[in-house]
Amino acid sequence: MANVTDLQTKYSKLAQEYSKLRAQNQVLKKAVVDEQANSAALKEQLKQREQSLRKQEQEMDSLSFRNQQLAKRVELLQEELVVSETKGKKGKSKGDSPSQHGLQTQSVFDEDLQKKIEENERLHIQFYEADEQHRRQEAALKARLEELDKESKEHQSVVDELTTKYMETTERLQGDKARLEVKVQTLERETKECRMRTEECQQQLRRCQSELNRQVKQSSSVIQEKVPFNDTKYSDYNSLNVPPHNRRHQLKARDVTGQALSFIQDLVAALLNFHTYTEQRVHIYPRDSSIEPISPLNQKFSQYLHENAAYVRPLEDSFLQLHQSITEDTVTILETVVKLKGFADTFSSYCCFLQKILPYQLKSLEEECEASLCSAALTAKNQELQNDMKRVTSVFDKLRNYMNMLALPSMVSLLLFNISAVFTQLAACLHSLHDAVKELSKHYSQKASLEQELPTVTQKLCTTTQCLLGSLASLTSSTGKIATFYSNNLDFFTSSGYTPKGSGLTLNPLQAENMLANKKKAAAYICAIQKPRPQSVPYREALSNRRILTSSTESREGLTQQVQQSLEKITRLEQEKEHWLLEAQLGKVRLEKENQRIAELEIQLAAALGGNLNLQTSGGSVSDLSNEETTSTTEQKTTAGDEESREQLIKTHYMTRVGELTTQLQISDSKAVHFYSECRALAKRLSIAEKTRESLGEEVKLATQDITRLQDELTTTKRSYEDQLSMMSDHLCSMNDTLSKQREEIDTLKLGSKGNAKKNKGR
Repeated sequence: MANVTDLQTKYSKLAQEYSKLRAQNQVLKKAVVDEQANSAALKEQLKQREQSLRKQEQEMDSLSFRNQQLAKRVELLQEELVVSETKGKKGKSKGDSPSQHGLQTQSVFDEDLQKKIEENERLHIQFYEADEQHRRQEAALKARLEELDKESKEHQSVVDELTTKYMETTERLQGDKARLEVKVQTLERETKECRMRTEECQQQLRRCQSELNRQVKQSSSVIQEKVPFNDTKYSDYNSLNVPPHNRRHQLKARDVTGQALSFIQDLVAALLNFHTYTEQRVHIYPRDSSIEPISPLNQKFSQYLHENAAYVRPLEDSFLQLHQSITEDTVTILETVVKLKGFADTFSSYCCFLQKILPYQLKSLEEECEASLCSAALTAKNQELQNDMKRVTSVFDKLRNYMNMLALPSMVSLLLFNISAVFTQLAACLHSLHDAVKELSKHYSQKASLEQELPTVTQKLCTTTQCLLGSLASLTSSTGKIATFYSNNLDFFTSSGYTPKGSGLTLNPLQAENMLANKKKAAAYICAIQKPRPQSVPYREALSNRRILTSSTESREGLTQQVQQSLEKITRLEQEKEHWLLEAQLGKVRLEKENQRIAELEIQLAAALGGNLNLQTSGGSVSDLSNEETTSTTEQKTTAGDEESREQLIKTHYMTRVGELTTQLQISDSKAVHFYSECRALAKRLSIAEKTRESLGEEVKLATQDITRLQDELTTTKRSYEDQLSMMSDHLCSMNDTLSKQREEIDTLKLGSKGNAKKNKGR
């Protein structure tokens, strides 16, 4: 018991650890989703900043180009001014009209020069402001990049911590698994010891039985030789006549349970659909949960209906176990069908579930009647449905009582002469269930037709109602099939099948065991005649080898997954290293270009402000203008080429970044899948260990029960044999006394006859 308690404690701890891991896994998934959203937002912000930066660079290029044009224009104007002044000096001797013309030309050039100077100052101011804004944006982007790098490192550290924690938890669970395997092996050894002790007790029982049989034979021989003795007072001593094994009855029982299993499966499917669609309808009518919250009573009702599978599914599983327990090599009677108790217990739990949800069903129908658009006819149908629900629940309760009466072994002796009545009442109850479900389906169909006439009915409600009517139709069909099937096989259920010879009583479990033992002996005798077969691996050894192989295979798969994860992590780190090297190179190239551009702008600005003026002719000015246009065109082409190369670099960088983020997302998904598979494997191992523990516990209980039963039988047999021996001894003593008296009388008569003969001779 202490080992079982320790195992239960370990299993509860494992369940707690598993729930913690599931919660942490959910937190990790949420963190990954949040980081993906933040990454997408940051990408969008960075894209906007890059676009604004590109616009500012284009404006700076255009301003620098315009500044160069204006500087050249100022030089040309200054040269023209010098030429005009020279011409003015030469033309002073020619008269007033040429001088006046020169003055007018000079004033025009002065105005044009003043405008160009003002425009140049304004452009210098704009250029300075754009440069300052560009520097501020660059500093802000660098700070933002540093913050993102820091956040990325923090997230990576958190992921590493969680990975380490999961690895530690996995190792701890593997250790717990190893300890549980040791516990299981210990329990197996204890079971083997119990079996050995059971075998020893059986051998001792056999020795006692052989000794008692020898004594009985000896006493019987003495009685037969000495005294004619025939005691027919105790008829129980002749009641151990074991009937032969009825294979035809077993095949019939197997076939009947197989048919009943198919009907039970249909019934389970119909009940699941009925409860599920009822839950959906509660969320839709009279209030739609997607629009407004439903009432607390309907919330509780929906919560209970959501748990219907936990009560309905075991019906199919328990009956499947009952069907599997009935084979050709078993004895199928009420006293030996142990699995019927499990089916009765699951059926009782489902009936308790129906009793629990019945008040909520009635209150839900009352709430529908209280709706504003509920008509009188609909209210009447709801009342009829309430009565139908009560009737169905009461019929299920009656079925539960009959099932418990048939499945309870202690009640069999009290019901020996009423078994046929119980089966007959069960058949009538099944027909009542079919009638109740049929009435429920009919009233629900009428209610659905009335609800379709309401103005507020929705398509979702109509669909759910149609599904609910379909489940009720299948439930009606399955209950009708079960009732018909049970009535057709009622004679088989009420027949005994096995009856000892010379007795009208039914077969008891001890006689059933003797029957199976005789069948096994006969099979062993037939097999002994044939050729000996090669020795096979024992079943328990094969099971232990399979467990070892399964655990080693799962461990190997886990190690293989860990190696693959490590390789993927190394590859990802190398890709990140190459990415940051490329980022550093791009940053260096951008810095050199910016420094070069700033130096060129400073040189051009210095040349524009403090350059020397050179004199050229007006024809030369025209040629300079054409050269200026050619130069501006070339510079525009060069600038466009630089922009294309810069856009290509940015595009390549972002494509690389997108690929890296996609790889990281895939790695996170693979890790989540890996953790999920590990959790499933651990849950599977836990369920296997739990099943093994339960089977071992059942075997230990069965062994203990067998030992107790054998001890009781040994005590009973000893007591009966002792009583028989004492009775025989008393009878022998009385017979010996009678014989001694008869001998004394004979001797007396002989002496009397001899004395008479002597007297006659003397005469």
